[in-house]
Amino acid sequence: MFDLLLASIVAAASPAPSPLPVIALHAPQATLHLEVARNDPQRERGLMDRTSLPEHTGMLFVFDSDGPVTFWMKDTLIPLDMVFVAADGTVRLVDAAVAPAPRNAADPAIPIEPGAAKYVIELPSGEAARDGIKRGTHLTIPPGA
Repeated sequence: MFDLLLASIVAAASPAPSPLPVIALHAPQATLHLEVARNDPQRERGLMDRTSLPEHTGMLFVFDSDGPVTFWMKDTLIPLDMVFVAADGTVRLVDAAVAPAPRNAADPAIPIEPGAAKYVIELPSGEAARDGIKRGTHLTIPPGA
């Protein structure tokens, strides 16, 4: 009986696996495993409510065109590196250690991160530097991502 109760508690506390596809992206010093958010609902949800991200994992946000994008960090609970990537795979900007937004933050106080990109990669804070990703780095985004 206790084992069943414990299993129920652990299952309730564990985050549900993401229904998003995962791709492997090769950075200069690591292979990253990124969930792919391709549409508005997936991009809006992003990494909200995550309390941790394993090393070399994150999310790839794919946009219809290469241009201005803005990320509203609502319910983002962990510090992230945000990598803004052009359509040709060139890293335009690495916004390192973007602070989490507290759950009780009023909407106007929630950070907004702007940039220009066809792709944005969110990684655990410090991951971009550890993996050799900086402005000017070329990343090959897998076809169909």
